[in-house]
Amino acid sequence: MQASTRVTPLKLALTLAFCGATFGLVPAIAQQAAPAPAAQTQDAVPQPGDDFFGHVNAEWLAKTQIPADKGSWGAGSALGDATNERIVKLIDETAAKSPTGDTRRVTDFYRSFMDEAAIEAHGLKSLKPELEKIDAIKDKAALVHALAASIRADVDPLNSTNFYTENLFGIWIAQGLTDPNHYTPYILQGGLGLPDRAYYLDDNQRMHQLRTAYQAHIAAMLKLAGYSEPETRAARVYELERKLAQAHGSREDSADIQKANNTWTMRDFAAKAPGMDWRAFFRAAGLGKQNKFIVYHPSAITGSAALVNEMPLQAWKDFLAFHTVNHFGGFLPKAFVDQRFEFYGRTMNGTPQLSPRWKRGLSAVNNAVPDAAGKMYVERYFPAEAKARLQTMVSNIVDSFRKRVDALDWMAPATKKEAQEKLRTLYVGVGYPDKWTTYDGLEIKPDDAMGNALRAEQFHYKQQLAKLGKKVDPTEWCMPPHVVNAVNMPMQNALNFPAAILQPPFFDMKASDALNYGAIGAVIGHEISHSFDDQGAQFDSKGRLRDWWTKEDGEHFKQAAAKLVAQYDSYEAFPDLKLNGTLTLSENLADLAGLAAALDAYHVSLGGKATPVQDRDFFNGYAASWANKARDASLRNQVMTDGHSPAKWRTYTVRNLDAWYQAYDVKPGQKLYLAPEQRVRVW
Repeated sequence: MQASTRVTPLKLALTLAFCGATFGLVPAIAQQAAPAPAAQTQDAVPQPGDDFFGHVNAEWLAKTQIPADKGSWGAGSALGDATNERIVKLIDETAAKSPTGDTRRVTDFYRSFMDEAAIEAHGLKSLKPELEKIDAIKDKAALVHALAASIRADVDPLNSTNFYTENLFGIWIAQGLTDPNHYTPYILQGGLGLPDRAYYLDDNQRMHQLRTAYQAHIAAMLKLAGYSEPETRAARVYELERKLAQAHGSREDSADIQKANNTWTMRDFAAKAPGMDWRAFFRAAGLGKQNKFIVYHPSAITGSAALVNEMPLQAWKDFLAFHTVNHFGGFLPKAFVDQRFEFYGRTMNGTPQLSPRWKRGLSAVNNAVPDAAGKMYVERYFPAEAKARLQTMVSNIVDSFRKRVDALDWMAPATKKEAQEKLRTLYVGVGYPDKWTTYDGLEIKPDDAMGNALRAEQFHYKQQLAKLGKKVDPTEWCMPPHVVNAVNMPMQNALNFPAAILQPPFFDMKASDALNYGAIGAVIGHEISHSFDDQGAQFDSKGRLRDWWTKEDGEHFKQAAAKLVAQYDSYEAFPDLKLNGTLTLSENLADLAGLAAALDAYHVSLGGKATPVQDRDFFNGYAASWANKARDASLRNQVMTDGHSPAKWRTYTVRNLDAWYQAYDVKPGQKLYLAPEQRVRVW
């Protein structure tokens, strides 16, 4: 079966994390159906059959403004901010008590970031040794060593669908695609300062404008760092990146796990990607003892190696200098911070205002010592009763999914057996991981923000490399417990539901079952369903990439999925930009199947006697969960690069469920109406 998956650049923050087989950008969930705004007439509110998103969220949309420091906003964003405020208060309280160990690392890292005077005084002091190493490069051998030294374990193509790194390549350490027992190094494409190859290669006015602005940004950052002839250097950097982009795989290619399943030995690198000394590269990257790698983007690896050989040494030195400054710009003096925001915030996403420093500081903490901060949050704010109730809901929805599989008339017994085994062996982590990551040995200074960031990245990379040669931990988490999100990890056959999402308005101990099943229940169903989307369905119960489907079952699944692709391809975000049903297929499949399973579980909780009015409460809870507004630039970026459909169109999955038509009396002729035979039914 061919895969097409969720593609989301991961910039790990305390809230609104993007983890690929995840619920995605989790915006809003209301605790009651949203009425029409008082300032409008009822006629101004769309009918549910014409615009279900607008119908349920009319009042919220009318009253809500996107904050100046955001590209988009939902009530879930407000929850994230509230959670962050609690954590900052907790950090401040803890810092006053002379903490030790990892707790001290959290407080010192945060304090160092918040000390703007010290950062201004330090200037480039902590970064200068890295830049001096780049300046000292005299030949291609030294260049290969420098490129390798910059490599970090900063990508995750399956759990987080994070394909983005400014370094030439990204490394991911995880179990093998066909070997669930051993950790394997994966190597992915990288080296771009813009989000994707399309930004360099697409021929339209917006992309031309962004490319011009990006070159100006490169020059500005190099000038701030004290480099001469910044415009000339910027032109060289951009041209190098443009050539890298030509070799990159597309988002759709990245989404196809079959295209990623390429095991290369050291000999293969020399034969298939000539142009650089791969043995020297991997030695300098700490991977010299590894003989086998999974090459996720073969064309990019081959093309990048050729460019190492072909492009002038000075172009590569300028490339390394710019990306070093750009990557760490948030930890440098204000002029660097402002320039980065001017391009990535205002120009790229249309965001008018930089986020407050405390929010950026907390995000930085979460990147550096995520489990340490998460442990502090859990100990203070996560009640045991919330964990117990969610575990019950998970059990109920897994059972509903099991019954749906049993009832499929198109699936052969052998395929059903493996599907049921996946459900039986599914690991569900609720709240926080079974084992906390520790940061013993990581030096964090209260007065060296830049140095702390650099040391934390290097420490994380060594932590990841240390997993090689060890037994795979099937219960390992991929996100900290204080993010508002959830995730399915297909190779581990596992789910994570972090503590932060298990609070109002997503999950409320006092709310009705209708609202909880429509809100957090849909999240649970979504994540379970990822085990059976076009990507997850390619992994068996042990997390091995294996075709466990009969030929006939596989064809049926593809045909049903193709209908969902066509459905989402038809949605128009802008007159010149439609949604990409292939790019968003995995998330759309998970939305559809997950909502159906959550509805089933809700009906079971009612003894199988649900009324259309009760179903309406359930669907209202679901649609309100996606109340969201986005700036045009931000929405365009999401449509082009994100494996999750924008919020409005995610709610439209309801048009494939028969119960929705009955709950709202949706009739032929309304915009969202689908005849029964046109409704997509997969699971």
